[in-house]
Amino acid sequence: MDHAMTAISPDSSVLDVQRLRSLRRTKAVAAGLLVLCLAVLILVRPLEAIHPAYGFVAAFAEAALVGGLADWYAIVALFRRPLGLPIPHTAIISRNQARIGDSLGDFIARHFLAAEPVAAKLREVDFARLVSEWLSDPKRSDDLARFILKMLPQAMSSIEGSGLRPFLARRVVDQLQTVEMAPLAAGLLSAFTQDRRHQRILDELVAALRQLLGNPETLNAVRDKIRDELPTLFNLFRADAYVLRKLVGSMSSLLEEIGKDEDHPVRREFDRFIAGFITRLRESPEYAERLDKLKADLLARTEIRDLADGIWQSLKAFIEQETRSAESLIQAPLRNLLIEVGRNLQDDPQMRADVNRGVASVIETFVENHKGAIALFVADQVKSWEVGQLIAMIELNVGKDLQYIRFNGTLIGGCAGLALHALELALKVG
Repeated sequence: MDHAMTAISPDSSVLDVQRLRSLRRTKAVAAGLLVLCLAVLILVRPLEAIHPAYGFVAAFAEAALVGGLADWYAIVALFRRPLGLPIPHTAIISRNQARIGDSLGDFIARHFLAAEPVAAKLREVDFARLVSEWLSDPKRSDDLARFILKMLPQAMSSIEGSGLRPFLARRVVDQLQTVEMAPLAAGLLSAFTQDRRHQRILDELVAALRQLLGNPETLNAVRDKIRDELPTLFNLFRADAYVLRKLVGSMSSLLEEIGKDEDHPVRREFDRFIAGFITRLRESPEYAERLDKLKADLLARTEIRDLADGIWQSLKAFIEQETRSAESLIQAPLRNLLIEVGRNLQDDPQMRADVNRGVASVIETFVENHKGAIALFVADQVKSWEVGQLIAMIELNVGKDLQYIRFNGTLIGGCAGLALHALELALKVG
């Protein structure tokens, strides 16, 4: 039986079939060479008395036959028992399959997965360039964006089913409870007041008041209020209309001055008020206590939890709708974002270096932490292979080279036979 045939299956590659054919041819040539040596020996041995040259031919053929047979035995003993005989120290691979698996796994872990060669190899790989080139392709980024959108509903459902969402909600609430509101509010207001941006609020207030003073219903209400406050005698002379005109005129004039003058006293007073309020937020224990109490009351209300749940459900429904929509509102921005990330990686050497270091570090750590498991996996795989399949696979891949050992053994044996025959003749002559 041709044991290498067990390594060939219907789905084997063309290369495996070619290797099997080449192995068969090499075996046939090696066997034919032994038969040739035997035939030459049988034919030439009786002719030694006729001429001394036949003695050299016979010596070569005999020694070559012995060398070829010895190497045939050694090669066969590596894989199986020669002629099926229970000879000790034969069928080496099949009898040591478990030890070979352990040794192979340990060898891979110590030499292939060692920290130094793994780190050196990872440093040769420009991960950031590969990512940037991949993402810079609009088609690939569009496919990735579509894939992400398809995965989002499943991810959100998994989060809901795993209990992760309530856990995250509790964690967010716990973190919010630790936040000191007064310093946070003071910091936000300080950032907002940079470049006098808070004056825009005053501008909006001034514009609203001017619009209010031009509203007939507002003016009638103010006039009625003035009429109620004035003595009856004054109302006979329509003093309420006079007072209203003066009041509206003065207010309009003041508001116009505030709107045009960037350094108006009212604006300076507004600046002082905001600055003082920020200082009190930072330094006043009373303000801090009030804000913390307000925060605690808000977080304790069921409406906040219901609002968070409603936001989650709305987000989930929106994403599910987007995945079913032929014209997604998210896909195009997400695709553009991925393309922009790819371009930024191309244009930013420091970012590329950081990405490469980060990816290499993650892979190095993973390999270092799991190389023992990888070695065990390799060993278990080798041990689980059927012995005949294992031998057939090895023979299919290295059997042809082993057959050349038989050729070498035949040639070297023949040359050794010639040398020994010549030495024998020289000793006889001497």
